[in-house]
Amino acid sequence: MNLKQYLDDQIEQALSLAGAAGSPAVVKQASKPEFGHYQANGVMGAAKQLGKKPRELASALTTHLSLDAAASTEIAGPGFINITLKPAFVAQELARVAADPRFGVAKEKPRKVVIDYSSPNLAKEMHIGHLRSTAMGDAAVRLLSFLGHEVAKISHVGDWGAQFGSLLAYMHNLQQEGEALSNELRDLERFYQAASKRFKEDEAFAAEARQFVVRLQGGDESCLALWRVFIEESLKHCDETYKALNILLTREDARGESSYNDGLAQMVTLLEGKGLLTESDGAKCVFLPDFIGKDGEPMPAIVQKSDGGYPYMATDIVSTRYRVETLQADQALYFVDARQTLHFKQLFALCRAAGLLGDQDFRHIPFGTILSKDGKPFKTREGNAVKLADVIAEATERALQLVTQKNPSLSDQEQAEIARVVGIGAIKYAELSKNRTTDYIFDWDTLLSFDGNTAPYLQYAYTRIRSIFRREGIDPEQLGGDFALDEPDELKLAVKLLQYPEAIEAVVEDYQANLLCNYLFELAGIFMAFYEACPVLKAPEPVRTSRLRLCHLTAGLLQHGLGLLGIETVERM
Repeated sequence: MNLKQYLDDQIEQALSLAGAAGSPAVVKQASKPEFGHYQANGVMGAAKQLGKKPRELASALTTHLSLDAAASTEIAGPGFINITLKPAFVAQELARVAADPRFGVAKEKPRKVVIDYSSPNLAKEMHIGHLRSTAMGDAAVRLLSFLGHEVAKISHVGDWGAQFGSLLAYMHNLQQEGEALSNELRDLERFYQAASKRFKEDEAFAAEARQFVVRLQGGDESCLALWRVFIEESLKHCDETYKALNILLTREDARGESSYNDGLAQMVTLLEGKGLLTESDGAKCVFLPDFIGKDGEPMPAIVQKSDGGYPYMATDIVSTRYRVETLQADQALYFVDARQTLHFKQLFALCRAAGLLGDQDFRHIPFGTILSKDGKPFKTREGNAVKLADVIAEATERALQLVTQKNPSLSDQEQAEIARVVGIGAIKYAELSKNRTTDYIFDWDTLLSFDGNTAPYLQYAYTRIRSIFRREGIDPEQLGGDFALDEPDELKLAVKLLQYPEAIEAVVEDYQANLLCNYLFELAGIFMAFYEACPVLKAPEPVRTSRLRLCHLTAGLLQHGLGLLGIETVERM
């Protein structure tokens, strides 16, 4: 059950009976929910509309509240209504959740959702800057799929454009020299740097590279064959990174800019037919009234450059059309950094003006930058973006050192597997636990800590609970009976467990995964307090079984919540 929604509905009914139908009512958990306290806000707003004193209206509401779940209701402050839930009601709802593999989270009315995330440029290897889009987008895929939606994953990869001219020319020259391309392409970053360096220093090579661009865009088969080799190797690098990070994207989800190439000319014709195009300095542009520059002049959205080429805007228009007409998307979420905010505002406005978007919800989900301890973008000493593969390797190595120190009795194989799960979980959780719109500092010591709001802390909390059952040889699935919630810490933990649907609901309102992270962190902390205050194995029956069931439900929910974030758990650490 969603407790908040249940109480919202009850307050709404009471408002209606009190003659304040349609007034805003918001129920939230009280600041100290030890005994199942909730607080109804919104009374002040309703009272103002009715010309009544807030406490007067609050008093009227309490007479109309029909809350079998409430042990008591109390008017507090200027007009808040404090609601204290009955332990018996909490126990009853907890039993229902314990029997539900979805932990009380209902499915939503299904819709077709396209999630655009990760989207690396295939000219280079994935770097640390791709972590935010990749981790957040993947969590959204898992959450929305769990809620019952049909989700289409898309990684809009950069596999076209001028930079491929120098890469293909460089590959061609290596072939002429008898070099094995497979060996050269093992390090895409170094390969790209070598091609770029030669382009800058060798004018003859630069001219050859520009010619390769023309040949590529013209469909020259020998050029396309080279291009396919490079794309295949690049996608292989991406696949390895996704597999290491436990990301759901597959080769089939990669959709390159090149796949929209055939629709670009049609798109220009469509915009011309709508009377939206204006020629400016030889380029074909769309000027929309809502987009004005700092100089007070209209801002152009360029859809075809003066040399006949097509910028990102053109490709994105065609990709929007594909998502609406072919994929039949009801909603599309673009996990792209905040620097592209203006681009997406123009894109969606232009597509609506052209009739390509109707009532579909196409939304940009922006995010900030990953910084180093000095507050600058996280880069290598040479000033290059840090490879994501190198971050993964270092996280696993650092985690292995910690795991070996913490539990040296484990086998090498067990230590390696735990280190992989802990290291990868730490990277992803460090990203997901931050507000996505802000910059954050990437700090190895913090993200791999077993204390505080980190993945290792939550993973360790899970293993501690599981060890109770393993140590005593108890099968938690065979436990039955009623929940006994006589102690304050039992009730506090029970109420927190019932708030899981609220946490999920809060996340998908604006795709802030940190809200789920915060919930899981708070749950783990409340459990630790319960475990210290309430003996489990030494408690008399039926309290012992009730507390064991609380432990089992907490472990299951921690594992499930982390799973929705794409983070694995282990049975021992």
